[in-house]
Amino acid sequence: MKTLNRLFDRRVAVAAALALAMVGAGAQDTKIGAVNVERILRDSNTAKAVSTKLEQDFSKRERDLRSSADQLRQAAERFDREAPTLPEAQRNSRQRQLVEQERDLQRRQRDFQEELNLRRNEALQQVIEKLNRVIRTIAEAEKYDLIVNEAYYVNPRVDITDRVMSQLDSSK
Repeated sequence: MKTLNRLFDRRVAVAAALALAMVGAGAQDTKIGAVNVERILRDSNTAKAVSTKLEQDFSKRERDLRSSADQLRQAAERFDREAPTLPEAQRNSRQRQLVEQERDLQRRQRDFQEELNLRRNEALQQVIEKLNRVIRTIAEAEKYDLIVNEAYYVNPRVDITDRVMSQLDSSK
């Protein structure tokens, strides 16, 4: 509930600031734009290229982990079938070996996930920095007074998302 109240308070403050900017501008026209950053990060070619690159970089390791998990599962099933007929010492030894393999697999999966998340966050941060530069360039070139990225409603007349996405994808 507190989060909802803070979100509402923040949006009310933005609306009040917009109203004050419009009143303060008087006869001068205020130029406002809106950008849907979430859509850009989902649909832009730049974001898709980053996602594809990450997928290529990590797909081999992911396949290897899946293969290791399958091998461990098969070894555990084989052990379950053979355990009743094995001597106790051999059964204990194989059980310890399976536990060690499982720990190793879990550690490798954790390391993989941490590295993937780290690389994804780094790549996303680079895209966001580039996106911010594009938005700033458009704002300065087209003399926008205010560009917002979150709003309850955006009139298509002030939505510049497609223009920003196009310029983001064309800049390298």
